[in-house]
Amino acid sequence: MKKSTCYLGLLMALAVPSAEAANQEIRALFQPDPSQPNKNAFLNKTPNSGYCASYPGECASNNMFSIQLPIRFNASRFIGVGEGIPLKVPANWRQLTVTNAETHETETVEVRITGVGSRFILSDSAASLVGVTDSLEGHQKLWTSNSWVYAPAPCQYSGVGAYSPTSYRFFWKTPVEASCVKVAAYFIPSMYFDTLDIAYELRTPNPLDMSSGLYTGSIPYTLGPGADFDLGAVMHPDDANLTLDFVLDVQHTLKVDLPPGGNKVSLEPEGGWQRWIEGGRKPNRIYRDQLFYLSASSRFKVMMLCNSTGGTRCKLFSPKGNTTEVETYLTLPDGIIGPGGPGPVKLHKLRYNTWSSVFQPGIYVNRKAGSLRFEMPKDAIDFLLRPGLSDTFSGNITIIWDSEV
Repeated sequence: MKKSTCYLGLLMALAVPSAEAANQEIRALFQPDPSQPNKNAFLNKTPNSGYCASYPGECASNNMFSIQLPIRFNASRFIGVGEGIPLKVPANWRQLTVTNAETHETETVEVRITGVGSRFILSDSAASLVGVTDSLEGHQKLWTSNSWVYAPAPCQYSGVGAYSPTSYRFFWKTPVEASCVKVAAYFIPSMYFDTLDIAYELRTPNPLDMSSGLYTGSIPYTLGPGADFDLGAVMHPDDANLTLDFVLDVQHTLKVDLPPGGNKVSLEPEGGWQRWIEGGRKPNRIYRDQLFYLSASSRFKVMMLCNSTGGTRCKLFSPKGNTTEVETYLTLPDGIIGPGGPGPVKLHKLRYNTWSSVFQPGIYVNRKAGSLRFEMPKDAIDFLLRPGLSDTFSGNITIIWDSEV
């Protein structure tokens, strides 16, 4: 038997970021991990910026990722006493379609915004605006519910805040899609938010069900009064549109290894030829089970090639011109579902020049043992062991493994 080994690797060619400030690429990668075969999840590969770059521990404990967007919100006028600045972000799950660039298969990705923050810059120091000398006291008194580190409901406190005499950096968690309003206790002549920090969460499809390749898709958002990202009627962004461009890179593994000498298979009766020679009883079976080691993280199919007239049998030939036949059966490691449905794949008969139905790993199978059984049918045994025949038969059988399904 000849071995056919398939390596399936995908390299993600990431889209070049747009020159516009309000386009942001989000990347995620799946590669099977031999140390965690049950972990069938994408790994976020977008570099953290903004809040999570400054406070990585806080984000890690909440499974959050953040990006800082160069979008500035400017106040169109003053902020009056008792006037609120609401913050609302698209905190509900939204769906987008990602498409494999080569196969054109589509999958659904879900995203939601789980946090929002920025740094606002005041026209004068907070202390001056409220008539005190201490900067922190000024920031605390400028708003009716203390400084911006304390998130108004339904937003949640993140535990971080930083300030200067004229600025305050904050970040709030956004568990629901609703306005979180901070109310001014003093007159503010002018202010602006210099960037927009957002934290996000992804729901990605099961990568074991996906073909290898690069999946891309986009989801658009609007910014401004009444938009997806809404900071109220007074605060206006310098870009009214934000597009998140998603790139999912799926890099599967399909590898078949034979032990040394495994490409040469000798068929024998159970117990060997000597038992038959000494006992004189015709063997019921002549076969050999050949071990192999399979690594697979995605669906695949199998085909057998040999000298055959079709069906499930391959021909073996002798120097004397005689022929006999052999059939091939495939047994796969546990964790792979075959065309027969749930349960192990045991002794699945292969057909000449015909792709099998798809085999689907339920987990990443990493160098697990399977076998190929080469067995002579009963009529071939009767022909081979007829009186007076002394001969040697040989032939080649090739098994092809392919993840292009």
